[in-house]
Amino acid sequence: MIDDKDPLPEGTDHIITGAGVDSDSDNELVVREPTARDKVRKQVRSGGEKIAGQAADKARGLVAQGIERSSEALGNVSKLVGDTAEGLDERLGEEYGDYARKAAGAIENAANSLAAKDPDELIDDTRSFVRKSPGVALAGAAVIGFALVRLVKSGLGEIGERASGKSGKNKSKR
Repeated sequence: MIDDKDPLPEGTDHIITGAGVDSDSDNELVVREPTARDKVRKQVRSGGEKIAGQAADKARGLVAQGIERSSEALGNVSKLVGDTAEGLDERLGEEYGDYARKAAGAIENAANSLAAKDPDELIDDTRSFVRKSPGVALAGAAVIGFALVRLVKSGLGEIGERASGKSGKNKSKR
């Protein structure tokens, strides 16, 4: 039993009556049979953990697929930028061609480092970036969202024009 004369732990104002153990054995505990409510809670928790695990596995798979596609796309952009360097040399001068070659190299390095990343590592990097710079992450998400909406709208507009037989180039004035 707790003695009123014992010093209180730091941050404690007073002793709460009934908080101490009144028995001679500190190991004596009250054990009760789980109720139906407890059993349902346990089932819901285990089901939730199972679903969360499945969702995490699916997300990792999607991230791995996205990494592969993104690194491929960056590699293609790098090749495109590198291919334009010769034309820039001829039209604008070697200085601009060198800029294009450096940009192509940097894009290729980004593609290679992205391809080498594990999905969990990329997720952790993203989390730490968002924690360090939430404003930048939010602005980036807004820009990406805006771009995706524009892309989807333009794609849907083209599909609608094709279905109706209209083309942006062949519009006639009435």
